[in-house]
Amino acid sequence: MGNERGLALIVTLLAMLLLSAVGAALVLTTSADTLIAANSGASSEAGYAADAAFERTVAELRSAPSFTAVLNGAVASAFRDGGASGSRTLPDGSSIDLGEVVNAANCGRATVCSAAEMDRTTSDRPWGPRNPRWLLFSWGPLDAATGGTTGGLPLFVATLVADDPGEVDGDPWRDGGRSGPAPSPGAGLLWVRAEGFGRRGARRIVEGAVSRLDLIALARWEVADPATRGPAPSGFPVLQVIAWRELR
Repeated sequence: MGNERGLALIVTLLAMLLLSAVGAALVLTTSADTLIAANSGASSEAGYAADAAFERTVAELRSAPSFTAVLNGAVASAFRDGGASGSRTLPDGSSIDLGEVVNAANCGRATVCSAAEMDRTTSDRPWGPRNPRWLLFSWGPLDAATGGTTGGLPLFVATLVADDPGEVDGDPWRDGGRSGPAPSPGAGLLWVRAEGFGRRGARRIVEGAVSRLDLIALARWEVADPATRGPAPSGFPVLQVIAWRELR
């Protein structure tokens, strides 16, 4: 019996150790679930912000006199927060750099892209020399674009535009052009890329291809026989989103 002295204390300590381990595991599980929920919420907010920025850009492109004017910078978005370069600080203290946003879209890196890097064929950019040459179109806090209706959420959005890769004129800053006796296949088509930045480093991107039926009709008229083509078409601008995807 003397050899069993202290056994109850040992059993008690082991039981306390086991319960402590179970409690710690529950705390970690709860904390992980909380972080997952917070990150998921921030990602959803950034995704909705990107969607809103895309739709706003589409609305502005509907009234542009031409897509060439958009590509060469003659037509600018009304939604621009300062210059088209430099960093922006979000309300939560995080920051983004507009130059890095453009470079990431053009060649997947933060530093300035060379022509060879932008022409490189990749799974995301398989067109080689006809790869999109993205340029900023609009950028700023989402509240500024929505009239302060987002409740002050720390969301920043940026949209970029690029000529359609179907173009064969070799000029990424000009829409349309001639392809033999017909207009270029990319005439009247423009690509839009919208990015939303939110809390906890969240970033969501959507891309879409849009077409202006009136610009397509005008491109066809421009390459038609002047003797038979009649007056230039003057239809009301009709813009369609013909493709859309979310980038992961």
